[in-house]
Amino acid sequence: MNLSRIDLNLLVYLDVLLREKNVTRASEQLGITQPALSNGLRRLRDLFNDPLLVRTSEGMTPTERALELQPQVRNILASVEQAVLPVSAFNVADSSRIFRVMASDYAESTLLTQLLFRLRDEAPNVTLDILTPSDVTFQDLEQGKIDMALNRFDRLPQSFHQATVWRDNFSCLMSKDNPAAQHFDMDAFLAAPHIWVSKTGMGVGRGMSQRDSQRLGWVDEALAEFGHERQIRVFTRHYQVAALLARHQDLIVTLPSQMARLYVEDTHLVERKPPFMIIPIELKLAWSPLLQHDPGHIWLRRRIVDIGQEIIANSQV
Repeated sequence: MNLSRIDLNLLVYLDVLLREKNVTRASEQLGITQPALSNGLRRLRDLFNDPLLVRTSEGMTPTERALELQPQVRNILASVEQAVLPVSAFNVADSSRIFRVMASDYAESTLLTQLLFRLRDEAPNVTLDILTPSDVTFQDLEQGKIDMALNRFDRLPQSFHQATVWRDNFSCLMSKDNPAAQHFDMDAFLAAPHIWVSKTGMGVGRGMSQRDSQRLGWVDEALAEFGHERQIRVFTRHYQVAALLARHQDLIVTLPSQMARLYVEDTHLVERKPPFMIIPIELKLAWSPLLQHDPGHIWLRRRIVDIGQEIIANSQV
């Protein structure tokens, strides 16, 4: 195939069509007429010898070939966009840039608080706009509407870039007056009522039930390996609320150890190691290929990862 005969605009059309899965919305976003976009889709089908998008009862559905092409096309366009952007250095001390970061309650409490303290000295005019996972979608991240996401992800779209900030174990927090604190074994764990905290994903969340065992997450999956289940009496999406509730005499919360470390000086609480093995979790940083080469973005990514490694190193001392 002669590459000089390929219209780059067609790849732009394909990128938006695969994201929107709707010709009307895609044409509006591209600023062209629907007939022009339909003609572009016809040319794309000829180019790739595949229907790419097929009308179904659920709308325009991508073919298997289209799904294979999506991350490749996004990376190609990101490289082109980067090539034509003017190169400028990022002056940390003078920048007044606003970085929008999606972060779980866990990441915000353990990592971003430390980052904010550093920014006061290193980048006093930089602003962080911290959003919750329910505020944004993967599409917002892909389009660069937010700069990055800090969370524990079961999966990420192939086009995203990512870095592991740390791996964390689990700890149990409970009142110092909790009878289980004196002899904390599996029997004591199972006899106590528990607080469950969501492994928050992106997008609008749903309510929980004790019967939703497949959605309960790491702690309950690990417990199920031993043929047990715990008595969950409170479902919450916030670790700090869970820690406050754990001050009650009978309640126990099992949470990542870095979160538990925030309460090491709380005289009402004690920390105990879970009486069974739980697979460690990974806190990940994810961002769009559109921002991969942005100087300011590179600086902030590196700062977050560096601070994360410092926190882990200090917790092992």
